[in-house]
Formats: sequence, structure tokens, C-alpha cells
Amino acid sequence: MTKVKFPENLLFPIGKLLSWRLASLEKKKKSIEEEDPFADTDRLNDNASPDADAAEQFGHARIIALKNELAKKIIQTKKALTGIKYGTYGICADCKKMIDTDRLMVYPEATLCVPCEKKREK
Repeated sequence: MTKVKFPENLLFPIGKLLSWRLASLEKKKKSIEEEDPFADTDRLNDNASPDADAAEQFGHARIIALKNELAKKIIQTKKALTGIKYGTYGICADCKKMIDTDRLMVYPEATLCVPCEKKREK
């Protein structure tokens, strides 16, 4: 069975796009971490009112959710870049079939084809 791969001239711009996205995601994650109200070490000595504490709790929960989402996107982008490096980009990690090019155009970080993605979501 012959292994199907994308041509190098197509992978180069995709790799540049994914590298740019990775840098952007990591920069955004660092920026969001700085917004975390719990990141301030002086906070422990603060005798804030209960409503201020509730706002900090909400802000912290929001930051954690955003960081988790960004972490998932960073991992997905790194997997796609690894796929480019090792010649497996565009091949589904589960079923080993080619991922539809329309999906890759919309979501270049995709490592699963649509049917396998749906199976994982269930």
C-alpha cells in the first residue's frame, strides 16, 4: 500500500501558517495569564470586600477556562506541525485515511477526519 502525502510546495505555506498561529496562541496565553486576579501575590494580604472577592473568583474561573481552551489549541497546532515534519500531515490519526482537504482548508490543525472526530465526540 502506497503512502499518500501532500506535496512539499503545499506543506511549506501551511507550516508557516501553523507556526505563526502557534506563536500567536502562546502569546495570547501568556497575556491571559497576566490578567489572572489570583496571579497577584499581594492578594493574600488583601482584605477585599465579599463582592470584590466574588469578582476575583469569577475572573479567575474565566482565565482558567480560556487558558485550558488555548492549551488545547496549542497542542493541536503542535501535533499538526509534527505531522508536517514527519510526513503524516493530512492523515487521520485514528483511521489513517486522508483528511478531506476542505476540512484542512478551514481547520489546518485537524489531525482527525470528520467521521473519527464525530466518534470521539460521542
